[in-house]
Amino acid sequence: MKKLVLLTTIAMSLVLAACNQGPKEETPQQDFRFLLEQFADLKIMRYQVPGFDELTPKQKELVYYLSQAAIAGRDILFDQNYKYNLAIRRTLENIVEHYPGDRESDDFRNFMVYTKRVWFSNGIHHHYSKDKFFPEVSPEYFTSLIRETSQGRFPLREGQDMENFIAEIVPVIFDPSIAPKAVSQEAGKDLLLNSACNFYEGVTEKEAEAYYAGLKNNAVKNGADTLVSFGLNSKLVKKNGVITEEVYKMGGLYSEAIQQIVYWLEKAAEVAENEHQRAVIESLVKYYETGDLGIWDEYNVLWVKNLDSHIDFVNGFIENYGDPMGLKATWESVVNFKDVKATQRAETISANAQWFEDHSPVEPRFKKAEVKGVSAKVITAAQLGGDCYPSTPIGINLPNADWIRKEHGSKSVTIENITYAYDQAAIGNGMIEEFAASAEEIELSKNYGSLASNLHTDLHECLGHGSGQLLPGTRGDELKNYGSPLEEARADLFALYYIADPKLMELGLYDNEGVYKAEYNSYIRNGMLTQLTRIEPGKTIEQAHMRCRQLIAAWSYDLGKDKNVIEKFERDGKTYVKVNDYQALRETFGRMLAEIQRIKSEGDYAAGRELIEKYAVQVDQQLHSEILGRFAKLNLAPYGGFINPVFVPVTKDGKIIDVKVEYPEDYTEQMMDYSKNHSFLPTYN
Repeated sequence: MKKLVLLTTIAMSLVLAACNQGPKEETPQQDFRFLLEQFADLKIMRYQVPGFDELTPKQKELVYYLSQAAIAGRDILFDQNYKYNLAIRRTLENIVEHYPGDRESDDFRNFMVYTKRVWFSNGIHHHYSKDKFFPEVSPEYFTSLIRETSQGRFPLREGQDMENFIAEIVPVIFDPSIAPKAVSQEAGKDLLLNSACNFYEGVTEKEAEAYYAGLKNNAVKNGADTLVSFGLNSKLVKKNGVITEEVYKMGGLYSEAIQQIVYWLEKAAEVAENEHQRAVIESLVKYYETGDLGIWDEYNVLWVKNLDSHIDFVNGFIENYGDPMGLKATWESVVNFKDVKATQRAETISANAQWFEDHSPVEPRFKKAEVKGVSAKVITAAQLGGDCYPSTPIGINLPNADWIRKEHGSKSVTIENITYAYDQAAIGNGMIEEFAASAEEIELSKNYGSLASNLHTDLHECLGHGSGQLLPGTRGDELKNYGSPLEEARADLFALYYIADPKLMELGLYDNEGVYKAEYNSYIRNGMLTQLTRIEPGKTIEQAHMRCRQLIAAWSYDLGKDKNVIEKFERDGKTYVKVNDYQALRETFGRMLAEIQRIKSEGDYAAGRELIEKYAVQVDQQLHSEILGRFAKLNLAPYGGFINPVFVPVTKDGKIIDVKVEYPEDYTEQMMDYSKNHSFLPTYN
């Protein structure tokens, strides 16, 4: 189950292109430069941390310690994404630091673009498509960079000479047949053998399924905990014919980095805001020390009930997008604090969670009779780490375990300083003017698009992921590789259905129907047209969120064809889409939500697979070529990520008395600093 909505990698320029919210009152610098640089298909931005100066010295110290823990796990993600990523990153960085030759040549500039892409994607596979990308230089030039960089250290294996190192590392980077995809979702092929991600070694898909089925069956027989997320924090390996798990913990896999995370968490516990928060941090430390998934669940229960703390954080092995089987989690962290004023919107939604559940268009047997512990808030992100850096979510709903959500509730957040940064960086980029079907659509987007987007995120995270229930006997992992896009579609459909409900006006969340119309226009336009800018020619769609959006857009277009609910037309040789009947579209969203909730509640793998394969995977290549051509003329990057702010402690007599926030402007400098001062894992695990 996926509870982290990675709308950041949708490229918010496509969603918020003309949605200038205007400067916020708490924005500390009115002339702040949000957009720093652009290369390949990426843009690098900065985000502000408004309200940090109003925190108490103790709260600032807590943010500082948690931010250090957020940076400390970076190496873990690189290694999880692919076993050679750390070796490649350290090779590139040694050249960046020590290469004595011409740094102004086109070749070296192209080398630097590749290096930046590796930093951005936390490895050599694209952060969104999961396809391997390549340097725009020759293998010979790359080899010459290595040979001419005599200073520093390259990551040679023990006993390996430079020539053998070159013979090993260069093909991994340049050969398209080696590790072509980090995560393969291609139907009919072994998902593990065709994926380069580093969660399995020497294990086939069927062997992995059998292994974890055995763990579950043994738990049932022995009366042990059958609700834990089996395999979440481990690598599954086969050695000498025996399959075993290498658990992520202190003394286990990734121990060196986990020790650093724990060090900073223990410092954070000393300045916790209250005893409950201290207990949350201490429970997480215990989990890292043991790797015990039962303790992970205990931590999540404590975390979800910690509602009184102003400072909060996410830290751990959480999301399973990076595993083609949807079992194993990548490491991530977000440090944040509450935006009190903006939270009023989210709290209004969460306070009415039972009403939304009761009036959902799904079958009664799939609804929660009692919605427990749904909390929501708008937050200010202070630090991003692991799988949330540099490309970050704009909304989070956790924990992921369905049974915890049912029995104890969930916490939902909208990260408004991130959406604001995207918004500011996208002003005047021309995207909405190029792809909107009419001047009316453009005006709706300008007037209501920002609020509509934030409301969608609130509804998606706070209510969508927390809605519905599984039938007895359904665990939640039956949908396998189709589980992620179907879960995101379920949450998106919940948001789309309810954003047009009169209840939102009644609650005072907006006062003009232009809000939901702007969101419907944007969503259908994105799902049918503009998200294609993120697909390479000839490729199909494999990323979960993109599959989700095309599923909803294409399916709703198909269901409404007879009544022309959504119109697809050409004007001046360009394709556009237009919503003709908003209420009919809302009813269609309700029908779709009911079916996807049924699929999830019953664990109907066959039906889920049929929907995804029919609507969410294939790309109209002629339309795709047109969209790419139109987009290229705008000279925009479809993906964006951020440089983190830096928190600098002010000390007196060896004690921290204050913390200052600084906003660096050099992406390369931050990446090199992280690798030099916050890199703890050996190159080869």
